[in-house]
Amino acid sequence: MSPTTTDLPGPLKALIARADSALARALPGDDVPPVELHRAMRYAVLGGGKRLRPLLVYAAAHAFGCDAPLLDAPACAVEIIHAYSLVHDDLPAMDDDALRRGRPTCHIVFGEAMAILAGDALQALAFEILATPVPDASDVSRLTMLRVLGAACGAEGMAGGQAFDLSAVGMTLTLTELERMHTYKTGALIRASVRMGALAAGCDDTALLDGLDRYAHAVGLAFQVRDDILDVEGDASVIGKTAGKDAAADKPTFPSIIGMDASRAHLDELIGTALTAIEPLGERGAWLADLARYAAQRAH
Repeated sequence: MSPTTTDLPGPLKALIARADSALARALPGDDVPPVELHRAMRYAVLGGGKRLRPLLVYAAAHAFGCDAPLLDAPACAVEIIHAYSLVHDDLPAMDDDALRRGRPTCHIVFGEAMAILAGDALQALAFEILATPVPDASDVSRLTMLRVLGAACGAEGMAGGQAFDLSAVGMTLTLTELERMHTYKTGALIRASVRMGALAAGCDDTALLDGLDRYAHAVGLAFQVRDDILDVEGDASVIGKTAGKDAAADKPTFPSIIGMDASRAHLDELIGTALTAIEPLGERGAWLADLARYAAQRAH
């Protein structure tokens, strides 16, 4: 049976609860004006989710001996950016999806205009959280994290990846082209999560940071390969979103380009690459290794 979030080791499951609590504190209250906007923001962020990105922040920092409260800011920031991207990706002008995390998408519940505003406000909030000084956090590392997160969101990150995605509908891409698209769209924020965790922990070892970047690049692609496999084989009641959506929209996917068997083999290869990249960390990288395997084996 494929692992689900509940199959993660105990310490990582505890970190999901830590992230959820930090996110609930960071978001505006749903009784604070403008009430409808704040409710839409909380709906988008707090309605479930794997919390993979904050877990990667915590796991990367843990590898360098840091589990301090100062990690909650980058953990919240990356998850809020992720939530904003999902709200906008689900819009009719983008992926036009009605189901996310097992319930109606933000624009279905609150309307398109409010969903757009919620996404805009979430993006701004993420940077506000990251820019706010916290005890024991270096101003230099905070500034560097702001730059890392900004790059992950922009034309060479999620926005660029979505542009590639929109232009790829109905096209036959090469494997290289498909991986470039997902390196931007999905991988950039995963790489940023790992880098920000290491930076928050004070890591300045170039070799180790490069290894973490190779790890995160492979995990980001593995996450997408698994997503594409689940789009073919998954049950909407389990995966929490519309199954078969990519095929119906004529989007290029790993199974459509290289086939299902080759996709599974590629997934195994990517996880092997990720695990090799963090070998210098030894036992300190155990949480990162667990998250790499989870990204490749999850059922939703």
